[in-house]
Amino acid sequence: MNLELLESFGQNYPEEADGTLDCISMALTCTFNRWGTLLAVGCNDGRIVIWDFLTRGIAKIISAHIHPVCSLCWSRDGHKLVSASTDNIVSQWDVLTGDCDQRFRFPSPILKLQYHPRDLDKVLVCPMKSAPVLLTLSDSKHVVLPVDDDSDLNVVAAFDRRGEFIYTGNAKGKILVLNTNTQELVASFRVTTGTSNTTAIKSIEFARKGSCFLINTADRIIRVYDGREILTCGKDGEPEPLQKLQDLVNRTPWKRCCFSGDGEYIVAGSARQHALYIWEKSIGNLVKILHGTRGELLLDVAWHPVRPIITSISSGVVSIWAQNQVENWSAFAPDFKELDENVEYEERESEFDIEDEDKSEPEQTGGDAAEDEEVDVTTVDPIIAFCSSDEELEDYKALLYLPIAPEVEDPEENPFGPPPEASGQVTPTEEGLGTGDKKQRQPSADGGPAKKKARTTTIELQGVPSDEVHPLLGVKGDGKSKKKTAGRPKGSKGKEKDFSFRPKAYRAADRGGDRPVPSAEAPSGTGAAGGGGGGTKGRVEGGVAGGQDAAAHSESQN
Repeated sequence: MNLELLESFGQNYPEEADGTLDCISMALTCTFNRWGTLLAVGCNDGRIVIWDFLTRGIAKIISAHIHPVCSLCWSRDGHKLVSASTDNIVSQWDVLTGDCDQRFRFPSPILKLQYHPRDLDKVLVCPMKSAPVLLTLSDSKHVVLPVDDDSDLNVVAAFDRRGEFIYTGNAKGKILVLNTNTQELVASFRVTTGTSNTTAIKSIEFARKGSCFLINTADRIIRVYDGREILTCGKDGEPEPLQKLQDLVNRTPWKRCCFSGDGEYIVAGSARQHALYIWEKSIGNLVKILHGTRGELLLDVAWHPVRPIITSISSGVVSIWAQNQVENWSAFAPDFKELDENVEYEERESEFDIEDEDKSEPEQTGGDAAEDEEVDVTTVDPIIAFCSSDEELEDYKALLYLPIAPEVEDPEENPFGPPPEASGQVTPTEEGLGTGDKKQRQPSADGGPAKKKARTTTIELQGVPSDEVHPLLGVKGDGKSKKKTAGRPKGSKGKEKDFSFRPKAYRAADRGGDRPVPSAEAPSGTGAAGGGGGGTKGRVEGGVAGGQDAAAHSESQN
C-alpha cells in the first residue's frame, strides 16, 4: 500500500484495541523489523514466532532455544535475527532458512540485545551484573565496554540511531557516551532528581528519526534529551531534558518505553497493569491512555516503524492497538461532497450539452497542456518512510516478506519431492524415524550441502557471578507462576533436551514397548515450524506415553 496515502492530518497514535495474535505458546517479547512487515515474538518455550503483520498470519516458527526467549533484535536488512534466552545463550539466526549461524554462551543472564544499526557484524549485549559487551560476529571476539564505577555493574546500554556512539547508564544515574569503534569516552552527564539525588537508569531508547532519545529511570520519570546537545556539552556536562514525562496522579513505574515511528510520540507501558500511556514529544502532554484487561501485567511494548500501531504483550498474548478506521468517501475526488441529508440538485444549463459553450478558454488550454505532458511510469521513487535521512535509495536486498509453502497432510505420493533413487536425500519418513545422526546431516531446504552444526563460543567475563537468575524467572510476588511456565513442559523431561539443537526421533525401544511409532508422533523440524506447535505436542505425548509403557512393562515382569 502507498505509504504517502496513509498520512492522516489528525493524530498519529492508536486509539483502540484491534485484535490479538495468539502464538500458541506464551509470548514474552516482540520486535518489528525495520519496515514493520514482520513481527518476531519470543515465547516461553524457546520458540521464535515470526508473524506476517499485513496478513496477521504466522509466516515462520523457529525452534530456537530450550529456555524462554527474553530478548530479540532484527538486523538492518531483515535477513538475520539475534535472540537471547534465560539460560544465558545468545544465538544468531538466518530468517529465511531458520538455521542457527552461531551461538555465544555468557556467564550471566542477558537483559538486552541490539544489532548495530549499520554494521551487521556487531551486536551489543547487556548481561546482568556486568559491563556491556560488544560482540563481533565474524571472528567471535568481544570487547567489554568501560564503565564509570567498577563497583556498580547494573549497566544498560544502547546504540544511537546510526551506531556511531554507545550510550550506557548505571544505577547511580551516570550516562556515558562512548565511541563505538574506539570505546573512548566522548561525553558524560548525571541524571539527578529535584533534590540533587541520583536515580538508577532502567533503559535508554532512541527514536528512529531525529536525534532525540529517552531515559527511563527508577524515579518513575521519563526524560527526553537531544543527542546533539549531549555531545556538545562534552564530559561531565549538565544538559537539560527537553521533556519530563510522568504519571503525577498514580506515580506509575514504567516497564517499557519507546518512540513512535516518526519520533513525534512516546509510549510507556505501566509496570503495574496492562495500560499504555502516550505523550506528544514536542509539547509533553498526555494524549491517550490505552487500557488492557484488568489484572494483567505488561511484559513488552513495540511501536510499528511506519504506522500508528502499537503491540503489547501481557499474559502471553500479543495485543494490537490501532486507529479507528472511518470511511471517508470525500477522499476519492476533490469535488466529492458528503451529505447528511438529501439536497435538491439544480442542473446547469450546459451540463449535458455535447460541447460546453460556457467553458472558458484558459481552462481548455490547461487541459491540452496536461494531455501533452509525459508521465513517467518506469521510475520507482523510493518510499521516504523506509529511507534514513542520509540515504537516497532503499535497500533492495532487504527481506520484507517470508514465502509460505502450503502444507499437505499425509500425502500418498510426493510429486514435488526428489525421486526415490536420488542419493543423498532424506525422505520424510526417514527424517522422522531415523537416528539423531541422520537429522544432523540432513540436507538444507534448497537441496544444498548438509547443514553444519552452529559453533558455540563461550564468553569469559571477569568478576561476573554465574548464579544470577533472569528477572523473567525470578519476579517477586509473581515468581510462582513464572517459574512454572518457563521452559519445556515437565511431561517431556529428558526428551526435550534435543528439541532445538540435536533433534532425535523416538523408536520402539525408546518407548519401553513394542508399539509401532506413527509418523504423526515423530518430531519433525518442518512440522514444528509450519504446524504452529504440533511438534511440541507430539514430543510431550511421546514422553508421557513412554513413561506409561515402561511402567506397565516393569509391572508385568514383576
